[in-house]
Amino acid sequence: MATSFQPSTKCACLEESDDPLFRLTAPSDDEVCRFISRHKNSGFSYPEVGASATIAPHGYNVDHSRVPLGKGEGTWRRAVGAIWAWQMFNMPWVNLCWPSVPIQVGIDIAVSIHHFGFYSLNACRIVYVVDEENPVKRFGFAYGTLAEHAESGEERFTVEWDRDEDTVWYDILAFSRPRNSLARLGYPLSRLLQKRFAKDSKAAMLEAVTRT
Repeated sequence: MATSFQPSTKCACLEESDDPLFRLTAPSDDEVCRFISRHKNSGFSYPEVGASATIAPHGYNVDHSRVPLGKGEGTWRRAVGAIWAWQMFNMPWVNLCWPSVPIQVGIDIAVSIHHFGFYSLNACRIVYVVDEENPVKRFGFAYGTLAEHAESGEERFTVEWDRDEDTVWYDILAFSRPRNSLARLGYPLSRLLQKRFAKDSKAAMLEAVTRT
């Protein structure tokens, strides 16, 4: 699948690299750029691409979580803006590369995670974008894992405005399973990280929408 990844101005070098998936130090901007560039022609690491839009497939762990963000059109507009700005990744132990990239199908990103004393770098690609008007307004997207990701699966991030109840929600759904040997060996820890991410992502969106 072709990708429309456009390097950040931080990217000074896009040569091939052997940057490891797991490491003891945080990756530099150039290393992240090489990592993303390496995947521009790679496919997804799972066959059920797009399944998070309907029903999660069998054989995966499914995590679904929601949090109310407030009421009214003003809250809705702030929630949509927070999605555009990738605010759901605004947490100390997660670094999205890069928050300036547009939300559109085919965009590749890398997620650097600092956990248990080391860093992991994971590659994802946006699978689809959600922009619905009726009966409930919804906006967001889903991304799927590429070859160099500790997990295999898909994650969807959406905000919803139920205009009948005038309530705005943030909704996060993921299906995944461990892909590499380290993730399989550390399966219980991987599940803890996934639940921690969902919790912190909800808190980040709530903060982004409610702060003045």
